[in-house]
Amino acid sequence: MSDQGSINTGNAGNGGEPPTAQLRVLTQYVKDISFENPNAPQMFGPLEEQPQIGLRVDVGVKRMNDNDYEVTLKISADAKVKDKPMFLVELEYAGLFRLTNIPEKDLEAVLVVECPRQIFPFARRVLADVTRDGGYPPLMIDPIDFVNLYQQRREQMAQEVAETKQPN
Repeated sequence: MSDQGSINTGNAGNGGEPPTAQLRVLTQYVKDISFENPNAPQMFGPLEEQPQIGLRVDVGVKRMNDNDYEVTLKISADAKVKDKPMFLVELEYAGLFRLTNIPEKDLEAVLVVECPRQIFPFARRVLADVTRDGGYPPLMIDPIDFVNLYQQRREQMAQEVAETKQPN
């Protein structure tokens, strides 16, 4: 599994050229999962209206050593019909990544955009399986634009910094 998700850029580093940047998925795993089905079995069967699905996504990064990082994709989803909860699922799905020869200026973007993009399909499958096993149709989350999520987070952080610098 060590070669799964490998991405190489540039040349092999011979002839005085810069070394090749590489991202490798060493392993991936469910770190934490929770499924709540508070109104079963009343919520099974035909519904009067479509459930309202709420979705929250976050990315966490933990440096393990010089080249290895644990990237955790945190996804929470809840479904309600007329403000009555159907289910709540929370998943922390993580991957251990080895990054070599990534320029320092690109490191943050690789960790919070490219790494989650690599593990998202697997986290999506786990969520679909657990909701199906909970008695509902599988929850099929649309692909996530991690670039947009990253940009939103950076803008939010910049705004928070600007607000703390304003005099009262």
